[in-house]
Amino acid sequence: MDSLFTPSSIAVVGASAVSGKIGNTILTNLQSAGFKGELCPVNSRGGTICGLKVYKSISEIDHPVDLAVIAVPREAVLSAVNDLIKIGVRSVAVLSAGFREVGREGWILEKQISELAEKNSIYLLGPNCLGFINTSANVNASIASGTLLTGTTAFFSQSGSLCVAVLDWALEHEIGFSKFVSLGNKPVLNESSMIEYLGNDPETKVILGYVENITDGRRFMEQAVKVSMKKPIIMMKSGTTAAGARAASSHTGAISGSDQACDAAFHQAGIIRVDRLEELFKLANAFSCQELPLGPNLGIITNSGGPGILAADACGESSLRMPSFSLATIAELQPMLPGYASIYNPVDLLREADAGHYCKAIKLIGLDPAINSVLVIVSPSDNMNLTEVAETIAICSSEISKPVFCCLMGRKNSEEARSIFSKAGVPVYDFPKQAVRAMDSMYKYAIWKGRALRTFETPDRDYDAAREIVDSALRSGRSELVEFQARDIVTAYGLPSPDSDLARCGDEAVALAKRLGFPVVLKIASPDISYKSDVNGVWLNLNTEDEVRNAFWQITAEAQRLKPDAYIAGCLVQQMASKDAREIIIGFQRDEQFGPLLMFGLGGVYVEVLKDISYRLTPLSVEDAAEMVREIRSYMLLKGVRGGEPADFDAITDVLIRMSCLADDFPEIYEAEFNPVLVSSDEALVADAHMTIVKLPSDSKESGLSVDDDLSKEA
Repeated sequence: MDSLFTPSSIAVVGASAVSGKIGNTILTNLQSAGFKGELCPVNSRGGTICGLKVYKSISEIDHPVDLAVIAVPREAVLSAVNDLIKIGVRSVAVLSAGFREVGREGWILEKQISELAEKNSIYLLGPNCLGFINTSANVNASIASGTLLTGTTAFFSQSGSLCVAVLDWALEHEIGFSKFVSLGNKPVLNESSMIEYLGNDPETKVILGYVENITDGRRFMEQAVKVSMKKPIIMMKSGTTAAGARAASSHTGAISGSDQACDAAFHQAGIIRVDRLEELFKLANAFSCQELPLGPNLGIITNSGGPGILAADACGESSLRMPSFSLATIAELQPMLPGYASIYNPVDLLREADAGHYCKAIKLIGLDPAINSVLVIVSPSDNMNLTEVAETIAICSSEISKPVFCCLMGRKNSEEARSIFSKAGVPVYDFPKQAVRAMDSMYKYAIWKGRALRTFETPDRDYDAAREIVDSALRSGRSELVEFQARDIVTAYGLPSPDSDLARCGDEAVALAKRLGFPVVLKIASPDISYKSDVNGVWLNLNTEDEVRNAFWQITAEAQRLKPDAYIAGCLVQQMASKDAREIIIGFQRDEQFGPLLMFGLGGVYVEVLKDISYRLTPLSVEDAAEMVREIRSYMLLKGVRGGEPADFDAITDVLIRMSCLADDFPEIYEAEFNPVLVSSDEALVADAHMTIVKLPSDSKESGLSVDDDLSKEA
């Protein structure tokens, strides 16, 4: 994409001599930015604009151009792109609006333009965008006013109006950027393209992004995994609800949505997600001017007890720790403070603290081998020379080789101090929690960069047997596979389950119970009943022949009464699990952007109420599976409490890996759920299964729904 960001020649199609017109603004901005290459304005009237010769048509340009910026009415864009291809254009930025965002007609036109660009290997930015800025190459091919400062942070945004707001904010706060890109409708160049390019851009140290949707979830994750190992990617995504999603027929579908998939994608790709613009740029500043911490241990210096406690509370909610200072550090702190001052972590310098106190404390704590990063809190007082304190903190921070952050309480008369911190590369925050959150993000990113390669396993399974079951269901027009049908797929994928069989009458149920061994469970078997609890269709702990026979007739009669149109196949007779077994749920639902989203949590009927769930996208690594189990708040119940035996975590991991494989093997399975999976100290048994299947379009492509080899390798 160098032809886009560092062009040697630019054609402005729709150039105008009228101030305020987009074609005039683009040309003026390019000249004002100091672009050194050739500018080729195109306008049917000819003449000159901004002192430049104007071409009456694109065909008059007798040489190739690296970049064309198009600012003509929607109806003229397709013809302009065709003409540009004839003269050998390499990149095109379409600022014109009125495409996909306005309806079907615009969508068709946009599709024609994007297909034309892809066919001719042209990098297409937009349409419906504001353009872009590359400060290092003196290129401002946008309609943004003002001169953007050069920096090491790149920013891309799907929203044009947000670009305008951020530009105004950046100019006011003197924030610099390496690249600033408005993506627009992104039919060709999208967030994945930007991450890939900026990951290799030597002028970019931190990548920021705002998106409303992800165009290609698998490619996005593939690129983000590669780039996030080299430089931080910090993103904000709007649209955090599952509104408009398909109706779900399982617990998994009911509690899984697009935002959970986005969270999982960002987590697995090493992207730092924020929910506020201010945090986006505060984090960018921290990453661009401070080294990553080498550990979680935070030392806090304050001159006021309250903010110090707030910082300690925020630390307790994060992955950071507040260890005790070494005895040598404490010994040196004692003589400089009154006896009633706190010399432990956090150290309280009291309201009387001056620049000298801060200087000595920063050096002592910054050099303490138990401390990995330092937070300095300043609460201005009437007697404090705030400018002198800020200068001292800035100097002392540069003399230690650990990250130093500052929290400057209050805004009144603090602008000079904040400017001192900014120029010295010391991130400054208004409140302790903001600072701690930023430091926590940097520590987590350091862990991400240093993590071991992910391990991916492909379990043995009978794919052909499972394929026949799915195809048979589709041929018969069924959209659901309930337990007595889905259990054959469970078996094909090597998943253990309690011994069970289908009984079509009471006598068969008794015979099966005697063969399996008492006690047993009876469950209604009907392809038309998804939730057995709706018809009181599960009877547990049946210990005698009479109990089994009675249960069979009671279950089938009640199901027939409550669901008169349902086909009742009989009852599934199943061996009872051991008494110490705990119920978990494992399932997946397909996300339109990212593919299968796996979920894990405590099972049974309470899963929707408690919503104690962890999520990951496929393909699932062994490490991801283990993390899923340990992330839920109820993990200790599985680990064992009050002398209880721990669950078989290897068995749980195996079920998760096999579910992930099933999801990637069969794009026809829209959602699936194992609930409950009965986990004891030595096994995990799939006691119930439910799957929803859909017929795929004949021309559907399964890439993005199957295991991505590149993603697996890079992860």
